[in-house]
Formats: sequence, structure tokens, C-alpha cells
Amino acid sequence: MKRLTCALLLAVLALAGAAPLSAKRGLGVPDGSTGRGLGVPDGSAGRGLGVPDGSAGREPFVVTAAWLAEHLNDKDLVLLHVGVRAEYEAAHIPGAIFIDNQAISTPRGEGLTLQIPSVEQLKETFETRGVSDSSRIILYFGKDWVTPTARVFLTLEYLGLGDRTSMLDGGMPVWIAEKHPVTAELKLPARGSITPNPRPETIADVSWVSAHLQDSAVSIVDARTEKFYNGDPGSFSRGGHIPGAVSIPFTSLVESETSDKLKDIAALSEIFRAAGVKPGTEVVTYCHIGQQASFVYFVARMLGFKARMYDGSMQEWSARSDLPVESSPKPAPLPAPKP
Repeated sequence: MKRLTCALLLAVLALAGAAPLSAKRGLGVPDGSTGRGLGVPDGSAGRGLGVPDGSAGREPFVVTAAWLAEHLNDKDLVLLHVGVRAEYEAAHIPGAIFIDNQAISTPRGEGLTLQIPSVEQLKETFETRGVSDSSRIILYFGKDWVTPTARVFLTLEYLGLGDRTSMLDGGMPVWIAEKHPVTAELKLPARGSITPNPRPETIADVSWVSAHLQDSAVSIVDARTEKFYNGDPGSFSRGGHIPGAVSIPFTSLVESETSDKLKDIAALSEIFRAAGVKPGTEVVTYCHIGQQASFVYFVARMLGFKARMYDGSMQEWSARSDLPVESSPKPAPLPAPKP
């Protein structure tokens, strides 16, 4: 399974950070579940594994292919396919509308790569794809595009529609594996109508991150793979990580290279705990350009944490010589075996 880092794709926004990950079946609201993630304070009433405490009424973060098949013709359903347009045109889930990260980013050449654009641009983007205030929005990736799909989720959270949005477990590969239909028919949706309710607290800027480096109530999480956390600069001028950040590589949240499934809630909670993310802290994720970090943001929210995503990520931070970076020391080599 191929893995592409966002740093290698700064010049090609539409393909940035495509990574073969997905979501996990059963992370919605299972019957009788009282599971809680690390972000849910002790004593809170459980609402199921996909719904954080304090979010009464929000839709589960993940739905199954079986659920989608049952609800595919619901009047308010809006299904968004994230991926490559040519692949979408060849085959997609019936009724799905194409979207990619270019549609939800500042125009190329303006601002940072993959930067959240104006509310007006986002309103136009989603209304033309049929999204309204009453829509039930399901996102899915065509092949191995879960990090861009998570970026769409984060953008809808920023716009105020996150509580109505879920990701399809396993994306289109699971849909096909479970023998549900696909089509090449292209649908032109009726225009939607959105009343934006922006949530600027979804996004952290460089000033916010810099001001909270020593804040014990904040957990800064680096979503890149370990080599970048440890000091490999990739395509940037400086390597390393933001001081105090803990490492939760986005790749660590899936079961294996081949299953393309998110680990279960207990395993995900343990990953966050082992990394040093304390219960009740506010999680702030970052990566190269804000795409891999969107996936870790998604998981943090699913675990019940209050979360933000640092949109500028290392593209911005590393370019600022006035901002500190840390590099993890390389482990000492093992002693040579005795003859």
C-alpha cells in the first residue's frame, strides 16, 4: 500500500498527502455501548464510541456500508466522493458528488498550501454540491484518500456542519467488497442553501500555537511519520518538531498496511495515552501542510477531545526563524555482539 507524505506534494495540491487509510466499522453508536475516549471526563454519560461527551444530538463520526445502503435514498442525504476525478467518473457510489481538496482551499498561489479559504468560498463550494443546513452529509474516499477525506470533515466542522457529517467506514473499497452497487452516471445536484455558522476555534494559527507551548492544558500532536518528527526536514528549510509536541503518526491509527481499517477505540485511546496526551486536555494537531493532521484531529474528536488543527503546520512554522524547533536525538546504536 503506497504512502505519500504531504511534504512531497507541496507543488501538486490536488494530490497532496494521499495516504491509504480509512475509518473503522462500528465506531458509530453501538447498541448498549458505554465506551468513552480519553477526552471524556470521568463520570460522563457515555453516548457510544463515535459520539464525544457533550455532543448530544450529533451524528456518529463513522457509518458502515450497510447503514449507507439502507439510507442511500434518504431525502436529506448528501454523499461526497473524495479522490481523483477520473476515478470518480469511472465508478462511484450512486448519487455521490465529487469533491477534492482544491475546492476547499485558498486558490493556488495565495496563502499557504491547503489553507482554509474564506467562508464565502466554502459556502459556494458546498451549496453547489447540494449541501443545505438540513443535510445529512456522508464523506467517503474513492481508494486510499482518507487524509483528504478527513480534511473535508474538518472543513465542514469549521463551517458549522460537523455535527451533521460522518465518514463512511472503509470508503468505496469496503462498499464494493460488500457487493453494493456503483455507477458511472453523473448527477447534477440541486443547489443547497447554507447559513454559515463558522467555528474559528477549529483552526489554530501560528500565534495561538506559539502562545500555548507551555500550556499544560494543551497537547500539541505531530501527525507526521516519525522520521520527520525526529528531524528530517523533507522539503522544508528546517527539520524537527514544535517544542513539546508528542508524536502520533497518522499511519499508527490503522490496523495494518493491508486492512485499511482504523484501530478500535481502546487501541486508539491507548495510542493517545502512551504518547502523553492527558485526558481533558485540548488537542492541537499539525503535520506538513494540514492534511495528515486532519485525520489525527478526526480521531481526537472521535475519542471525545476538544481539538484544533494548526493549519499552517510545518510549512509555516519551519519557515519562521524566530520560532523554535526541536529534534529528537537518534537512539544510541546497540553494542556489537560479543564474539
